[in-house]
Amino acid sequence: MNEILVSFPQDLARILRVSGKELPKTVRIYLALELYREGIVSLGKAAEIAGVSRWEMMEILTSKGIPLQYNEEDLKEDIETLERLL
Repeated sequence: MNEILVSFPQDLARILRVSGKELPKTVRIYLALELYREGIVSLGKAAEIAGVSRWEMMEILTSKGIPLQYNEEDLKEDIETLERLL
């Protein structure tokens, strides 16, 4: 995956209550959450952006009170995954 470097205000870590070392992952999670909430990305893509598994992403969404959006595309992905595994 290609990466883009972004600058943040120095006090963002303090605002988010994370260490400077945890800031990049925390920002990725918040970005993934908002993109998912807006319906811009699927659950799988949100998990990829956040750098976590789909299961972890579902747990994060639940902890933030964001409902799961299970659509036709998600169903197709799940069926393809099951077919590969069986």
